[in-house]
Amino acid sequence: MSGRGGRGGRGRGRGGGGGSSRGTGSPAISVAPSEAGVEVGLPTQGSHVATVGVKRTGYGSGGRAVTVLTNHFRCQIPEGIIYHYDAISPSEQTLPAKLNMDLIRMLQEVVAPHIFTPKAVYDGRKNMFSTYRYEFENDTQTFDVTLVDPRVPDSPPRENKRGPRVYKVKLTKVAEINPEVLSRFLEGKQSQDNAVLTAITALNVVVRMEPTLKYPFNVRSFFTDQETKDIGMGMVLWRGYFQSVRPSPGRMLVNIDISTGTMYKPGPLIPLCLEYLGVRNVQALAPPQGLDQRERVRLQRFISGARVLVNNPGQAPNQRRRPPRVIKKISDRGASTLTFNLHDGGQSTVAQYFQRTYNRALQYPTVFCVEVGNGAMIPAELCVVPPGQIMRKQVPPEKTSDVLAFSTKHPNDRLNSIKAGLGVLAYGQSEYVRQFGLHVDGAAGPLSVNARVLNPPSLMYGRGSKQPVITPREGAWNMADKKFYNPAAIDSWVVVIYERQARFNQQVADDMVKNLLTACRAVGIAVREQDPVIRWESAQGRITEQMRNAGHACRAKNNKFPDLIVVVLPEGATNLYVAIKHFGDIQAGVATQCLKALKCGRGNAQYFANVCLKINVKRGGVNTIPEARAVSILTDAHNPTIVMGADVIHPAAHSEGRPSFTALVANVDANSAKYIADCRVQASRQEMIEDLEAMTKSMLEQYMGYRRMVEKQKLLPPKRILFYRDGVSEGQFRQVLDIELPRIKRACESLNIDPKITIIVVGKRHHVRFFPKTSNEGDKRSGNCFAGTVVDRDITHPIEQDFYLQSHAGLLGTSRPAHYNVLYDENNFQADGLQQLSFALCHVYARSTRSVSIPAPVYYADIVCSRAKHHYDPDAQMDFTETETATGSDALAQLKRFQSNFKPLHATTKKVMYFS
Repeated sequence: MSGRGGRGGRGRGRGGGGGSSRGTGSPAISVAPSEAGVEVGLPTQGSHVATVGVKRTGYGSGGRAVTVLTNHFRCQIPEGIIYHYDAISPSEQTLPAKLNMDLIRMLQEVVAPHIFTPKAVYDGRKNMFSTYRYEFENDTQTFDVTLVDPRVPDSPPRENKRGPRVYKVKLTKVAEINPEVLSRFLEGKQSQDNAVLTAITALNVVVRMEPTLKYPFNVRSFFTDQETKDIGMGMVLWRGYFQSVRPSPGRMLVNIDISTGTMYKPGPLIPLCLEYLGVRNVQALAPPQGLDQRERVRLQRFISGARVLVNNPGQAPNQRRRPPRVIKKISDRGASTLTFNLHDGGQSTVAQYFQRTYNRALQYPTVFCVEVGNGAMIPAELCVVPPGQIMRKQVPPEKTSDVLAFSTKHPNDRLNSIKAGLGVLAYGQSEYVRQFGLHVDGAAGPLSVNARVLNPPSLMYGRGSKQPVITPREGAWNMADKKFYNPAAIDSWVVVIYERQARFNQQVADDMVKNLLTACRAVGIAVREQDPVIRWESAQGRITEQMRNAGHACRAKNNKFPDLIVVVLPEGATNLYVAIKHFGDIQAGVATQCLKALKCGRGNAQYFANVCLKINVKRGGVNTIPEARAVSILTDAHNPTIVMGADVIHPAAHSEGRPSFTALVANVDANSAKYIADCRVQASRQEMIEDLEAMTKSMLEQYMGYRRMVEKQKLLPPKRILFYRDGVSEGQFRQVLDIELPRIKRACESLNIDPKITIIVVGKRHHVRFFPKTSNEGDKRSGNCFAGTVVDRDITHPIEQDFYLQSHAGLLGTSRPAHYNVLYDENNFQADGLQQLSFALCHVYARSTRSVSIPAPVYYADIVCSRAKHHYDPDAQMDFTETETATGSDALAQLKRFQSNFKPLHATTKKVMYFS
């Protein structure tokens, strides 16, 4: 394995080693800002310039050249020195970013305005940047800051005659940033080191300072109430704006997009809670009888973390309230029965305390109290939710469609909203932007960039097809008169129906079977049993036992167990679905296909055609393959290639004691159309795949076994591994190379093989969008750019090889391109080759006759991760919904329980695309 490992190994582009072997290409010239249509060369890259990923050695040229608009705007960087300060308070880990922002604002405006002129910018955590070096002794100084503003009359009253809380804020200068390093980086003459990263961070803090002081914010987005939508259940959607300063060849750009924030509905807390629970009677909030334990935990999960203002009964209308308090939990008793210890040693109920203190009885004494940050219990009726408060929880599933409808915008409408957002962002009016010398050129409008539309790959179908080779148009094709490339066979099967027989009777069931058989014949699936056993079962019964009984009924009829179990489900049967998949994939190793009663009972031919796409691959068939010429990298007989997709999924924010799940998917066939998968469980929120070595070894063994045993090829180990990695952020690229790459290499060494490895990160969580320049230059149906639009210049990395590929034809809203970063490349692929290959792999997703947004193996890995809960016995009571229910040792014990109860796939299931 010599010559592959280490930091100077081939493919890494680390000055001297990594990029030099990839061809010299045309002579490099220094890049400069350009308009689309003006050809520019590569940045001048010195041999001393180190990179994390592969150095760019050329641009792609394949496809039809076009120009598109993108949601980027030119940005002129500062010229003066920027001073970097650490901002530290004793409670920095527990204080919310908004409170930190308020403290720094008070520090600069009230406590020491004579020092902080001009004002510094702050990120809400540790980083403060200034254009001025403050005259602190030894470059450090500590300030006492309170949230009481003496300039405002009727400031919050003092409790127990104590003064307001004093926060210690310590500032220490840690660095001086010369923007020249950033200019050199953009020109390809400087490595992306800590100085460059800090300079980019500083510019982002500068553009975000003004809006974060004025509006509710969430990391890189802020939200205004100019466009809102009440979606019920106590939630209101606000339109927001995302902004990020990004480097590109020769210049900095600002990426601006619209976003959506989910807010708590403002107003009294009690109506908010009633609306969330879907009830009207206030007594439904009176624990334990009116509000049982299950609903109380559900409500607590919704409102915990929310800030509330407290309306004390004796408070004058014009008297300023105390700062908002954060809800930690809600009580299991009402205010009239919830007791606490008094300072003098006695006891009192919460209701008695408020009667005695404010001489006013509570209107709803049986309703719960909320425990706030300092441990105090406040009656719910005294709490008011202020407007513009972000709900940092997952939106309930029943409201997902409302959020989607609000956030989905036609491309032209989205671009207009982004342009309008420039007025809200008001860069030219921000004192912070002006004093740093940062200039955002909004007047020039969205950036016009060079793009190309790649030619789609030709796809091959099976014998008997009227048109065995087809070329997709605008990201789609149809299955009319086509047979699957390799159709599966079904000897015996059974139907289990969980819808009530009154709603899904024998005639409907018979018609459904007939329609499914017709669809199977149309695509070449040979179903030998034409009259399967049909059983009606109760969803309240024991699912595993019902599935086994169905299997035995099939055996009694056919003298063999079923190849396929078709299950008809009523609406909202998620738990039932999980139990069925656990039985099929984990316990029995039999293919299961779930159908919705409402859809399959109507006999829609298109619906059953789509069902056949799934059934065929679950039974080991292949739907379609790309024509060899379209994927020459994969079909090169001298270089057998295995394509892998990997992903990790993490528990929801604030969930403790929940594991992360990992998935690895790989092809086993020569055509890169038949995939297998492995799923594992690991420590919570650990991004690097812990079992990657064992998972990779298993994939390689199955690949070689399939090629030898099924395709009857001479045992040739794979010469190339293409590893598409999903879900890692730019800050984790180095970890992929330092942790996951060695695990892949060790798996190869254990099998005594030496394939060349290429690692590509596929990113979906970004805000880059493309728009046709005119209505005639895009998809007429959706207004999006055409499927196959690729951009690898103008807005990409200044030095490293990356590209954006919009591989699908979006139907609703504005399509999001995938972002591909080439981290490691021992195969020395040219830009055109990787771009065309990635596009082709977006066409072999078995579940549709449309190209998808990311390569099929990555898409499959994402699905496998999200289905990890199928690996748990439904009777084991593994709860995936609870949040904030375990901490410390309890969370650790809960995590170990998840790990020990995780079941592996059945040996039969491992060999097919069960996840389709």
